[in-house]
Amino acid sequence: MISPEAVVTFEGLDGFAVARSYGVVRGEAFVPRNILRSTFRSIGAMLGLVADYLTDAERARGEALARLLASAEALGANGVVGLRFDANEQSDGSTRVVAFGNAVLLEPAPR
Repeated sequence: MISPEAVVTFEGLDGFAVARSYGVVRGEAFVPRNILRSTFRSIGAMLGLVADYLTDAERARGEALARLLASAEALGANGVVGLRFDANEQSDGSTRVVAFGNAVLLEPAPR
């Protein structure tokens, strides 16, 4: 399993060297529009009710990241550098999130 500390948005990780690059990996997730849930969230917000929930985009982001990590692990990687997310609302109201980055094999940097 790839540790969260080995997944970064920049091109390297302090204290580690990239021993091998496996190339770009990606994960994608779609969350269909749910009119009923959106309506109840809006009503709750108008009434000042605090709801503990993830937005559709946050939920899709988590799913896309999990799929990206599974793809990287399948290649033998133990890290992902250059992580990026792209989120779009589709014409039908659904949310699409794509996570992408470079799967790498990290080794402790020589001192």
